[in-house]
Amino acid sequence: MRVGLLGAGRIGSVHAAVLAGLDEVGELLIGDADAGRAAELAARTGGARVRPVAAVDDAFASGVDAVVIATATASHAALIIRAARAGLPAFCEKPVALDVAGTAAALREVSAAGTLLQIGFQRRFDAGYRAAREALRSGRLGRVHTIRAVTSDPAPPPAEFLPLSGGLVRDCMVHDFDAVRWLTGREVVEVFARGSDAGAAMFREAGDVDTAAALLTLDDGTLVTATATRCNGAGYDVRMELSGELDQWAVGLDGRTPMTSAEPGGPAAPARPWPGFLERFAGAYRAELAAFAGAVAGGGASPCPGEEGLRALLVAEACELSRRADRPVRVAEAAAAAGLA
Repeated sequence: MRVGLLGAGRIGSVHAAVLAGLDEVGELLIGDADAGRAAELAARTGGARVRPVAAVDDAFASGVDAVVIATATASHAALIIRAARAGLPAFCEKPVALDVAGTAAALREVSAAGTLLQIGFQRRFDAGYRAAREALRSGRLGRVHTIRAVTSDPAPPPAEFLPLSGGLVRDCMVHDFDAVRWLTGREVVEVFARGSDAGAAMFREAGDVDTAAALLTLDDGTLVTATATRCNGAGYDVRMELSGELDQWAVGLDGRTPMTSAEPGGPAAPARPWPGFLERFAGAYRAELAAFAGAVAGGGASPCPGEEGLRALLVAEACELSRRADRPVRVAEAAAAAGLA
């Protein structure tokens, strides 16, 4: 099949290399708002099956069978809608949109068109998360009473990115919210969140925080703590701990986890800690696009439908409301505030 890759930036470059190596992809067309960047990525990716097009519009006009959306966040919803109206299956990096209204509107178009939409929550395709999900669902851990999620970036993003990102909770912690829902099969019903902007002034200027923490209550009473920061100088750290009555499992605890043990004889800091999300989740990025290509080629269901993005976003919205109002918030309240029943 012919696939149009929309966006030739950092994540687009990763997706280009993966797509070019998939058997299902007969031709890869790369489009970007910057035609020169698209041409450069096509040349760097290499192969007779990869070529640039002059613009994103040209990718749609070239008779592609599916699109992979890796453009700037603000353009996601419009491109999802355009793909749906063209009858094209689409893979899109999260989020669908930065707000609930935009997300819901795009999903209505997809539903009306009956097309496949997969949202890029790559942790669902990570080997560690998948193993933990299997252990939890099999009963090996017994009743899971506590989950701890950690997402820590090694350094803040550029200041100009912050106002466009949706904020730390929507941009980073939303991955944890999705992972918790996917692992447990439960829904978050209530949150209580706090944030700190004690770091660089750019966070306060953007109305954002550099560090956040949330207590989530699931519909079966399981308690979840989720923390995130943009300021973890030791390296990129993404972990999840599942504590049950029979056993405890940890995702993301390996020889590159950027931690130093304070115990005598404990492990020292790793020589090569994870530098960022692209390296930490390289295998997951490959697996999610392989799953997308397989679903399109075989006419299967989406491995991560757009509705999953909406549900995780509603948890993030509840956390933002809680953080600003300094009180517990039911997710149903956040949904109602956004006009959803």
